[in-house]
Amino acid sequence: MTTWLRDETPYDVFRFLRESDEGRHQTARVTADGAAWLTTATGDREAALTRWESRPDAPAALPCGTVFDVVGVDQVFGRRMLDRMWAEGPGSGPVAVHRGRMMLFAAPGTAQRLPALLDWEEGVPRPLCHGVGDAVTVPPLVPSGAPGPRWLVAPDTLSPWLPGPEVMLWACVRAARSLSAADVRVSIFPPARTDANVYDVSRRR
Repeated sequence: MTTWLRDETPYDVFRFLRESDEGRHQTARVTADGAAWLTTATGDREAALTRWESRPDAPAALPCGTVFDVVGVDQVFGRRMLDRMWAEGPGSGPVAVHRGRMMLFAAPGTAQRLPALLDWEEGVPRPLCHGVGDAVTVPPLVPSGAPGPRWLVAPDTLSPWLPGPEVMLWACVRAARSLSAADVRVSIFPPARTDANVYDVSRRR
């Protein structure tokens, strides 16, 4: 269930990714092991490898529900979720951005369970949950420079850790609370004069 377009030029993308891995690591760059993990979601690994070697710089549609689910949120809210997950929680799995939305890869079953958990929470934006029967567009293995989906946290192992529904719930609630706290700010000072010099001292210790 992939949508890579094939051309006639053979290309060993996995060899390229392995050679690129040597001596350096970039969070937003897919490794050879990460690419191998993605192919397991297709149901036909050999066909996926053939298509991917033909067009490593093209996005692909991968099915959800068996290897991973995907939780889609507004990009601003998603960044707050990631901040909480990495600063206070266990971290995240792979994360991509596409068409102004953030796609957080989660453990299979999350798409079914998370909406029910969020029903108990007020003031939390409802994400789009993609599970069994759904497919998502994932970024290409090799960045092309063209507009389109891109990785923020690319898969880099054969078995990446994927957060479950409880972790996603916790991150959604924490992100929503941080937004509420940012909106409710009461100042004890009068409005500043328009001709006054204003300095940001919020980071001063």
